[in-house]
Amino acid sequence: MRIRVVVAGAAGKMGRAMSAGILREEDLALAAAVDVQCPGADIGELAGLCRTGVAVETDLRAALERTRPDVLLEFTGPATVYGNIRLGLELGVPVVVGATGLNAEQLRELDGCARECRTPLFVATNFAIGAVLMLRFAAEAARYLPEYEIIEIHDEKKADAPSGTALHTLDLMEQRRQEPTLSARNSAESVAGCRGGLYAGARVHSLRLPGVVAIEEVMFGAVGQTLTLRHESVSRDSFFPGVALALRRASQLPPGLTLGLDKLM
Repeated sequence: MRIRVVVAGAAGKMGRAMSAGILREEDLALAAAVDVQCPGADIGELAGLCRTGVAVETDLRAALERTRPDVLLEFTGPATVYGNIRLGLELGVPVVVGATGLNAEQLRELDGCARECRTPLFVATNFAIGAVLMLRFAAEAARYLPEYEIIEIHDEKKADAPSGTALHTLDLMEQRRQEPTLSARNSAESVAGCRGGLYAGARVHSLRLPGVVAIEEVMFGAVGQTLTLRHESVSRDSFFPGVALALRRASQLPPGLTLGLDKLM
C-alpha cells in the first residue's frame, strides 16, 4: 500500500524538490500539490520530471477533503504554516512540517490541537541527516567547551532569521553547557549589530546570500584551541531522505507533537 501525500507549498524550491523525491519512491504517492504559485501547472514538470497529471491547486482544504491522504507535508512559509497545520489536524490528517517560522507558543498550541484531534504532528527544523548529527555533536561539545557562536547561511529569499536549525542547536547546547559563556557579553560595536544576535546565552549570525542552500557552523573557543563543526547542504535533495523517513513513520507516531528528526533516527 502506497503512502498518499499532499504537499503544501509544492511550487516552492523545497516543495518542488520534495515532490520530485516523492514521485521517485515506489512506496510514496503524490496525491495532490497545493500552492498559490503556478496554479494549473503539472507538478511533475515543475519538479523537473515528466508530466504526472497532478496539477497545482490553490485550495488546501479542498485537496485534503477530496484526496483524504495518509499525510500532509507542509513546506510553505511563516505566514501560512500555522493555519495549514491546524487544518490538517482538524481533518484528522497526520502532518509532517518542514516549514520554519513557528514559535514556542504556536508549537504548544499545535501540540494541544493534535492531542485533541488524536492526530500525529511531526516538526523538524532540519531534515538533513548530517545536520541532525551535527546538532548531537555540538550539544556534546558544549559540555566541555562552553564558549561558542553560530554562523548560519541561507539563500537570500529565506523569510526568517535566524534559522530554526540554529535556534534549536543553541537550545540543545545551552541545556548541556556547564557554565555561562563569556562570548555573549556585550562588546563595543563600531557598526551596530556586527556582533550578531543574542539567544540562549550565545551569539548567532545570519547571512543571506544567493547561491547558498543551507550552511550552519558552530565555532567553539577555549584556551589555546578552537573547534569548528560545519554542515552544508549543497542541494535540496539532501533533505529528502529525512522527509521520506518522516512520511513513512508519521501515522505510527502518537497523537500530539513530535519535535526533531533525531526522534526517528
